[in-house]
Amino acid sequence: MQTLASSHLLQYRRLFSDHFPKTHLQKSIVHRQNRTQLGSAFVSRASVSSNAHPIERKSSLAFLSPLEAILFDIDGTLCDSDPLHYYAYREMLQEVGFNGGVPITEEFFSDNLSGMHNEKLCSILFPEWDIQRARNFFEDKEAMFRRLASEQLEPVKGLHKLRQWIENQGLKRAAVTNGPRPNGELLISTVELSNFFEIVVVGDECDRAKPFPDPYLKALQALQVSHKHAFAFEDSVSGVKAGVAAGMPVVALGTRNPEISLINAGAAFVIKDFEDPKLWEALVEFERKAM
Repeated sequence: MQTLASSHLLQYRRLFSDHFPKTHLQKSIVHRQNRTQLGSAFVSRASVSSNAHPIERKSSLAFLSPLEAILFDIDGTLCDSDPLHYYAYREMLQEVGFNGGVPITEEFFSDNLSGMHNEKLCSILFPEWDIQRARNFFEDKEAMFRRLASEQLEPVKGLHKLRQWIENQGLKRAAVTNGPRPNGELLISTVELSNFFEIVVVGDECDRAKPFPDPYLKALQALQVSHKHAFAFEDSVSGVKAGVAAGMPVVALGTRNPEISLINAGAAFVIKDFEDPKLWEALVEFERKAM
């Protein structure tokens, strides 16, 4: 008998092939109609692929020398988990009749849900629901995500090469996420980094989650490192804003979100993955300064 998780997984694979081709953000009449029906409560941004219009940004981080720590977001940064979050949201929002039962688009997910804290989304997506009902929805959504993630996710290209570099340099490291702790721990384990991070900071356990700086400030304090000697990796607009607000430069991964949105949020520069030459040019500078 096919398990619920396996059934979801097969549906996800079909959905993935339909909705996530080489061009990340599709445009269609259906998408435009869907966004119109969602109303003015959500602010639209230009739908630009992360590779559509490369933006030249200076990739030097040498002013941080001596570099002491690197902080990582988890979802979408250590692994490309956004397609799984999108699928879970799409299925469950349709089930409860959100947007008249019309499935949300990838563009809507990217613009309004990706990287956001669930507690904030309770009032945005379900303003007429009581808070406990909304929280139960997100608990169920995260459980569905974890079922899919346990079978699907792989590390972003170059992650373990970067891990080796960080360990060789003797740098401190922390993971900082807006997702629930069970999600973060599962993803860290899935990409084989369980013994890598010195601390995992969760938005739920701070006074304010991203885009506020509190999670990053908590991580810096725990590591006993100044923001003047650390930087962060992020993939979402809210995450970039949080890192910048904490006083750090942020290197953004353009895995799913539009490059222009990440730059406008304050990213120092955007990389394709952890093997991107721009990143390694910046890291080699630290080696030179240490000589």
